[in-house]
Amino acid sequence: MTAPPHPLVSRAGRLAAEVLAPQAERVDQEGVPASSIEALKRSGLLGVSAPVAYGGSAAPAAVVRETAEILAGACCSTWFVQAQHHTPVLTLAQADAGLPVRERLLGPLARGELLSGVAYAQLRAYPRVPVRVSRERGGWRFDGTVPWYTGWGLNDVILLAGVTDDAEALFAFTEAREQPGLRPSPPMRLAALTASRTVSLELDGLWLPDDAVALRTPYETWAATDRPKNTNASPAGLAVTAAALDLLDTDPPAKETARVLRARLDEVRRRAYELADHPVPSERIEERLTAKTLAYDLMRAATTAAVVAGGGRAMDLGSAAQRLAREGMFLLIQGQTAAVRTAHLGALRAPGPAV
Repeated sequence: MTAPPHPLVSRAGRLAAEVLAPQAERVDQEGVPASSIEALKRSGLLGVSAPVAYGGSAAPAAVVRETAEILAGACCSTWFVQAQHHTPVLTLAQADAGLPVRERLLGPLARGELLSGVAYAQLRAYPRVPVRVSRERGGWRFDGTVPWYTGWGLNDVILLAGVTDDAEALFAFTEAREQPGLRPSPPMRLAALTASRTVSLELDGLWLPDDAVALRTPYETWAATDRPKNTNASPAGLAVTAAALDLLDTDPPAKETARVLRARLDEVRRRAYELADHPVPSERIEERLTAKTLAYDLMRAATTAAVVAGGGRAMDLGSAAQRLAREGMFLLIQGQTAAVRTAHLGALRAPGPAV
């Protein structure tokens, strides 16, 4: 007998089937609606990794990955908006007990009462400092540009990061709204995931108090923890691959292609998640990068096959095949670091079969 699915997996499946998948093409063109975010908040999925004591589920990593695959395979744009939420939750969960911002926000975030965005990828540009933080009036002043911020108009709060003059990474929360010192750009028009409501943020003297700070640590300490994270294959990429194969299954001439690629997907997923579960994140980096590039290759093959099978119909903006192909293109660079870029480009120039 097989064990019943985790309750959160069942909830994710219902949300995907009843809310996300039926409107994925419309959302792709019109934007993630507030109604989808409200459904996510009610589902309990926003607290998948949060401590039970604060209203979360503290689910195992395998459950976190499976729910992510379900959401991303149904509507990648909605998945990407909610994906921003989990870093703020984990940041607060790992903060010192009694920290004011932890006690103020972790419960509402874990219970899905609030949705958080995150603005920290610019830290990876160091030693260039796109967002500088300086001490001012018993708090902290933020100046610079956040080039990418997802979920504007949907998020309630932002976890914002910058680098101090003492080379510390500092993370603090603020409300996700235009305010003195914080101005959003118009929504970006992107080749894929325009629906995720992505903007840039101009920071010009945004002041936040000490009790808004969630993390303050030497930059190199933070970077040593951050660098290995994106060497693992993304559940979202595997999900888009699986969704493309589901399309192929509906087309009799493409069924054999789907069968062969699905067997490869099962193996790539097994290998990638085995590496992700390795107890030391900084070890086996080359193997992780190899598995990630294999996952990229498979995603590209599956989404290309879906477009080929769809023929001219795949060029229509209402086609699931071209939406998945564009989502796959986005996932090639989502969370990209220098190490990931180098490994991927190296794999692409490796010798292939003779033409």
